[in-house]
This record gives sequence, structure tokens and C-alpha cells, in this order.
Amino acid sequence: MAAPVTKLPQIQLPAGPAPETPDQRYWRSFRSHLQVPSTSSYPVTHITTPASAPQHSTAASSDLFAVTAGPRVQVFSSRTRKVIKTIGRFDDVARSGDIRRDGRILLAGDDTGTIQAFDINSRAILKTWKEHKQPVWTTKFAPSDLTTLMSASDDRTVRLWDLPSQQSTRLFSGHGDYVRTGAFLSGTNSDILVSGSYDETVRVWDSRAPGGSVMTFKHRAPVECVLPMPSGTTVLASSDNQVSVLDLVAGKPLQLLKAHQKTVTSLCLASKASRVVAAGLDGHLKVFETMGWNVVAGYKYPSAILAVSVISSGGAPEDKHLVVGLQSGLLSVRTRSSQQEQKRESEREREMQALMQGNLEEHDRKKSKKRSRKWERTHRGMDFSGEGADIVIEDGPKRKKKKRNKPMAPWQTDLRRGRYGAALDRVLHKSHRSVTVFTLLVALRHRSATRTALQGRDEVSLQPILRWLTKNLPDPRYVAVAVDVSLVVIELYSMHLGQSQGFDRQVRELRVKARREVDRAQEACQTRGMLGLLMAAGGTAV
Repeated sequence: MAAPVTKLPQIQLPAGPAPETPDQRYWRSFRSHLQVPSTSSYPVTHITTPASAPQHSTAASSDLFAVTAGPRVQVFSSRTRKVIKTIGRFDDVARSGDIRRDGRILLAGDDTGTIQAFDINSRAILKTWKEHKQPVWTTKFAPSDLTTLMSASDDRTVRLWDLPSQQSTRLFSGHGDYVRTGAFLSGTNSDILVSGSYDETVRVWDSRAPGGSVMTFKHRAPVECVLPMPSGTTVLASSDNQVSVLDLVAGKPLQLLKAHQKTVTSLCLASKASRVVAAGLDGHLKVFETMGWNVVAGYKYPSAILAVSVISSGGAPEDKHLVVGLQSGLLSVRTRSSQQEQKRESEREREMQALMQGNLEEHDRKKSKKRSRKWERTHRGMDFSGEGADIVIEDGPKRKKKKRNKPMAPWQTDLRRGRYGAALDRVLHKSHRSVTVFTLLVALRHRSATRTALQGRDEVSLQPILRWLTKNLPDPRYVAVAVDVSLVVIELYSMHLGQSQGFDRQVRELRVKARREVDRAQEACQTRGMLGLLMAAGGTAV
């Protein structure tokens, strides 16, 4: 019994790079953009959110975040993106306004060295400390204790405080220059702190241990920001245009992230601590994944970035706002749409596209097929407009119609019957896709019929072949077959060069295109070699 005649399957080309990755699509969903100018265009220096409550705690997280710019701290609602309180009772420029996780108290320092605690509702001053002699750049509440807080100052000290007390409970000294950043180590313990200084060091302090720091990491430039990871064993530190990943257990750096051109000024966590956001004076915001520490997304802002924070709303772990503070005084708030809003927006885009293409009826028909049975039961009979036609009930079961196979394309029929030249002419003259021509050329090569399909042609029938080769020779998916066919064409018709201007021009264009691709390949090899030398010569020291 003879085998059934089947169509020639179309070759599946390798998939190219995706137009956008899932991370790029995720960060592109922060679409609702709000810009808030600061008073007198003061630079926005700090954006802080309340520390998350420990896992065993039942306390609700606050829906507030604090923005520090000039001599005031503004408290925003993460639900409405509006200012609900403004605190301006400072003698100089305010620094690092931080909200306690219950949303009741705000802590901030200023350039006189004063630290103040405010009641957010009444804006009354609850406590004032003046032990620091120079500007206080960092103030933070402990994540696990409502009364413990820390501060870092240009007087080269880090201090630990208790809210009811009048004096600091512990003084940490050891830095040789300004201390511009600090934080409590993540976890339920409020005894371990980490600080970064302009003396190019990151130091780890333990309030239970006497003496100085318990661990020191040396860098090559002043340290602008430190960010402890939730694991409690890893700390990120920005120094110049680099971010170092420090392992506290091994006591050494794990990775050095180089993605910025200028100083990295701010770091924060996002996507349940699976992403790290870094921003710098170059106006670039980079998103790193925490497995291989690769850049997965980014934004470009019109001014230098001094502060960045990713904020959730309503205590939910999902990211809601991307808040960025600029040197120009603008506060940029990008809000991510909810899943229902994204579905409605994508549905509107598809409906508008169908309307522009004139396929609205087909779009509505496909949409009705996707409706659930529950929807059908609920809306059954609502579109009934009265009896306008008789209903005929046929006797006997309905016969199932046999599915008929679609007829072969003419070029496939020519190929099956050995008319190779005619098959090639059909796919070239009928405006078939390049992949269809490629499928036929591969089939001809498997049949050793490439020469048979190309020989015996005149100038007119040879032009479509040369046009296809010139167009698709740079495509890496077609280059192998295109080169083989080009060599056969040159071998068959090289003796006719100089007899036709059109033929000579097309051969010249094909030669120029091939020469250009060879030069690009050589440049790519040279670039790869240079990058290999640079990567081999680059050290991993912090």
C-alpha cells in the first residue's frame, strides 16, 4: 500500500530574543506617573518606609512613607499618593525622616546635629537629642523594637538610642571620616548595626560586644549607602559607581556590581527581596536579580537620583509604588496597576486594535467564546427579541461532515513531481514569506536538486533569486543556505558577467552585502577577544 502524500512541513526557525523579558514587562507596569515638586526646589535627599514587622508580630504595617527635602519632612499616604502631614520644625536642613512601623512617630535629624521624634498626628515634638556635634545623616527605628533607634553623623560616630531615655545608650566610634549611612541588620535582633563612612569602610557593630567594630570591609571610595538583606548574612554597600555584595559569615565580598557610570547614591529592596534597586547620579535606575546579580530592568530620569524606594500598599507584599527623589527637587511616583486594571487595559487595547483593523465582529465572536458557563446561564435569554422565524426540528441524527484536507500549494505539487525550477519560481513570484523560500531551498538541497532548479535561466528569471539572496544573506538563520545558493549561482552564470547591466548590478550588490557581513563578523571576533582580556584582567577586590 502506497504511503499517503503529505505536505512539506515548514521549517521552524530558532526563536530570536524576546522583545521584552518578564522583568521588563513587570517594571513597565508602573505606568501611573505622578511628579511632585518640592518647596523651593530643594533636592529630595531621603525616602523611607516603615520597617516591616517581624513574622511573629501581629502589628499592622503602616500605609505611610516619608520624603525629606530641605528643612521639612512630608508624610505621604501610599493609598492616595497625597501629602497628609508636613513637619518643618527644624533649625536647618532635615535628614533621613523615618516612620516607626506603627505609623505614630516620625524620627529625623538635621544639619545642626539635633535628632527629634515627632508625633505624626499632632506634629508635636516628643523627644530631642543633641549629643551629635555635626549633621546627622541617618536616623532609623529598629525593625523589631518600637523604642530602639540608631543614628549616624558627620562627627564620625554611630549611636544607639532608647526612646524614653535622655541620652544615647551606646556610642560606636571607629570611623575616620563622615558616617553618611547606617542600618539595623535584618532579623529579630536589634543589637547588630552596619554603617558606611567616607573613610571607605563598612563596619559592623554589636552592642553586646565591648570595644570597636566586630567586622570591617575596606572599599576603594567613600561609602554612600548600605542595605542589609533579609537573610541577615548579606549586606550591600554602594561605593563610587559600584555596589559590593558582602558576606558577613565568610567575612569577604561575594560580588561587585558595575552597572552605573556615576556614584550610586541609594539602594532598596523590591519584589519580596528578590530584586535590588540601585540609583545613582547618572540618572539611571537599575534593577538587579539576587541570584546571579544581573541587571533585569531599568529607568532613565532627567536628573541625578538621590533617593529611591519601592513601597507596598495596605500591608500587601506586592510592590505598589516606585518612588524616586531627584536632585532637581522633583519627587517621581510611579504606581503599578492591579491585575484587574491590567486585564481591563489589555482588553481595551485589543478591542481598539480590532476596531482599527476592521475586525471588531471577529473580536466580539472570539470574546463570546471565552465566556464561562456561569455567565451564559446568567445572561441566557437576555438577547431574545421575539419569534421571528420558524424552528424546524429535523428527524434522525445529524451526519458528521468529513474533514477535507486542504489542497497542496502549487509549489509543493511542482516539487513533488520534480519540477524544481517551477516550484522555485512560484515561491519567489507569489510574494511568499522568506521562511517558505527557505523551506523550499532546504528541500532542494536534501534532494541534490539546487543546481537543477537554478540552471537554464535568463536575466529576468534570475533576478528574484538574486534579490532574495541579497535581502536574507545578513540573517543568521538563512546565511548557510544563502551562501550555498549564491555559490551555485556564481558558478553557473559567472561567464555572463559584463553582458547585462541589471545582472552585473545585482551581483555587485550581493558582493557588497557579503563583504560587509564578513567585516562585521571580524569586528565581532575582535570585540569578543578584547572583552575577554578585560574580564580576565579585572580583579574582584572591593
